[in-house]
Amino acid sequence: MGNQGMEELIPLVSRLQEAFSAVGQSCSLDLPQIAVVGAQSSGKSSVLENFVGRDFLPRGSGIVTRRPLVLQLVSGITEYAEFLHCKGKKFVDFEEVRKEIESETDRVTGANKGISPVPINLRVHSPHVLDLTLIDLPGITKVPVGDQPADIEYQIRDLIMQFICRDTCLILAVTPANIDLSNSDALKLAKDVDPQGLRTIGVITKLDLMDEGTHARDVLENRVLPLHRGYIGVVNRSQRDIDGKKDIKAALVAEEKFFRSHPAYRNMVGRIGTVYLQKLLNQQLTNHIRETLPAFRCKLQSQLLGLKKEAEEYRTYRPDDPSHKNKAMLQLVHHFALDFEKKIVGYGEQVDTSELSGGAKINQIFHERFPFELVKMECDEKEMRREISYAIRNIHGIRSGLFTPDMAFEAIVKKQIGKLMGPCMKCVDMVVQELISIVHQCTTKLGSFPKLRDATERIVNSHTQDQASQCRDEVSLIIEMQLSYINTNHEDFIGFANAQQKNSQKNNKIPSGTQGPVFLHHSQIVIHKGWLTINNISIIKGGARKYWFVLNTESMSWFKDDEEKEKKFMLPLDNLKVRDMEKTFMSTKHVFAIFNTEQRNVYKDYRHLELSCDTQEEADSWKASLLRAGVYPEEKDEDGQSENSNSMDPQLERQVETIRNLVDSYLNIVYKCIRDLLPKTIMHFIINSLKDFIHSELPAQLYSTEDHMTLMDEFPEQAQRREEVLRVHAALKEALAIITDISTSSTSIPLPRLEDGVRQRARHGPRRRSSSPSGPGAPSRAPAPSAPASPVPKSSGPSRSLTSSRPNRAAPTIPRRQPPAVPSQSAP
Repeated sequence: MGNQGMEELIPLVSRLQEAFSAVGQSCSLDLPQIAVVGAQSSGKSSVLENFVGRDFLPRGSGIVTRRPLVLQLVSGITEYAEFLHCKGKKFVDFEEVRKEIESETDRVTGANKGISPVPINLRVHSPHVLDLTLIDLPGITKVPVGDQPADIEYQIRDLIMQFICRDTCLILAVTPANIDLSNSDALKLAKDVDPQGLRTIGVITKLDLMDEGTHARDVLENRVLPLHRGYIGVVNRSQRDIDGKKDIKAALVAEEKFFRSHPAYRNMVGRIGTVYLQKLLNQQLTNHIRETLPAFRCKLQSQLLGLKKEAEEYRTYRPDDPSHKNKAMLQLVHHFALDFEKKIVGYGEQVDTSELSGGAKINQIFHERFPFELVKMECDEKEMRREISYAIRNIHGIRSGLFTPDMAFEAIVKKQIGKLMGPCMKCVDMVVQELISIVHQCTTKLGSFPKLRDATERIVNSHTQDQASQCRDEVSLIIEMQLSYINTNHEDFIGFANAQQKNSQKNNKIPSGTQGPVFLHHSQIVIHKGWLTINNISIIKGGARKYWFVLNTESMSWFKDDEEKEKKFMLPLDNLKVRDMEKTFMSTKHVFAIFNTEQRNVYKDYRHLELSCDTQEEADSWKASLLRAGVYPEEKDEDGQSENSNSMDPQLERQVETIRNLVDSYLNIVYKCIRDLLPKTIMHFIINSLKDFIHSELPAQLYSTEDHMTLMDEFPEQAQRREEVLRVHAALKEALAIITDISTSSTSIPLPRLEDGVRQRARHGPRRRSSSPSGPGAPSRAPAPSAPASPVPKSSGPSRSLTSSRPNRAAPTIPRRQPPAVPSQSAP
């Protein structure tokens, strides 16, 4: 049949169609196929029945084909038909085939002439057919009839487009000869998706109904609307023949007789007719399959890889086998434990690039959030000095003390240490919330089993809360131990002598005792660095500007950039205080001001310096750092007015300053210890305990529930999803195995280019009407590329509309491109 070495390819696609139709995937995988497109009553059904040699398609008025019919023709010794939805049943009577198509159509679409994209798969075995796969689509209609929906035209168009828009689909555009070719609905749809005509094969039916003296030879010779794959003419049975039960074999004999006796077609007998069309489609589909097979194989492999992991998870689960349920539950809990540990430790396959999470978030809580909470603790310097003063005077009682009492130091220190309980408990709560979030993220793989997921989260979170309670008790114990004994012999404690010496130094600033580590060395130690914007520089002098600020224990400097090479100014911290500023209406920055308590200019001729940050967190951090450097907030009276503390008794003032230095020094030791012990306590009591619990105790607690087998109950949708994934995965594996078994080493016959016909006519001159005919795609029939396109002439009568007996002047130019192959030009 002119297709040696390629006979296995079309049966291959038939096997693939069967494999994927079983799981409802035949349409989505773009298998190579031929879609038959045409208007109602254009002869589509007759063409298909002529291929089979049997009457088997439903007939009637209106829309008869309401579901796509995937027709697989298989050459064999015996003749029978079988449907995919009726596996194992062979239909020998083709009248029953017609009834089955009608009943299956009504089952899905109902009896109201509706349509459905779900295909019907029919396989016909016969010694009278060639291996071929075609899809019969609903006929194109314009006006709804009877109880058809008003948008039936658009429904049918969308259904047809679902098939013919794929690059792997060849389009068999059926057009009756008694209408104008330019008005062909089938060719119009084909042109929308295949503007170059590379995938379209034209079929001209009802050639015997044209007016006497007219013919369609110019169309069949590919001159009117050229297609790279050409046109084939056929003559089908008339309605009278069908009603009279005329045999299809007799109709094929009559078709050949018509072509041999017609003066316009008798020289084209070997290249027109149903038999030749069947062979041509076999060759075209075979070549098309061979060309698309590599890309199709890659697509199968890609889909198989995408489903592999999910299918492996589903394959281990057997809903009716308790042993498999137990095994599946153990595996899921094991994977949950591994995922949780990966989240905490910080390694794994999935890395979050959008935000901190898991162990990194907990690390940030330990080393950034908790220290910031300590620094952010409110400190009213005036109130603390007042408390120290009251403590000293109350300890002396009626007497006037000559020495600084250490009991005042101990009372103030204990009060400040007690304030640490709040930030410590807040740190524990933040870690617990992050752990609950991690557990929820790690149980997503248990989503198929909602009861198991709920039980796992409930048990793990309950254990987390229990351990958090123990951790809080331990933290309280640590704070109580700090309160139980004030160790003034600590090696880092400044002592009374050094405190009094610091107090006697001029311009020395006493840092706040509740603001974290304090640097009491004589050298300048950097406390904070970062960008700040100076807002209140006048417009004449450049407006608001951003500088790199460096704060140390003695001064505050700013530079042009963070390389700290060009210093703009250095501001001593003597007599400086901080004042909060309200944001303006249009400003989004957070502003605070630095000013001198002695009413002196802070910077050049500015009484205060307005500094702003982009976030409130940055502003709080800077103000806390200034507190650590001894720059305190502005005190205000009850009316909100600023007030400077009046000088007290000089001896008492010296004692207050001494106690203040001692408090700062000792709190520095306590803060350092707490910052080190709190993360260790949380790790021991909560995180490490939770990891051990998940690995060892969680499975036992899950099995100790009243009915642990119900934990593996699925959602109905999930069970359906599992079955679908396993079916599709099996179908993909079967399809790849089928493709691997097929050898595609043979070569296809290339389609002659239209330009070859131009060169041939240039050598032999213009062809006369009486010369030997040519089949579709023949080189001698191709129009000259340089010739302008001419419209198809209008018909003067109802039947003389496809073409006239006059030759066309020219046809549209087709771009130079190597198209798919056509069969041998030898006669059948």
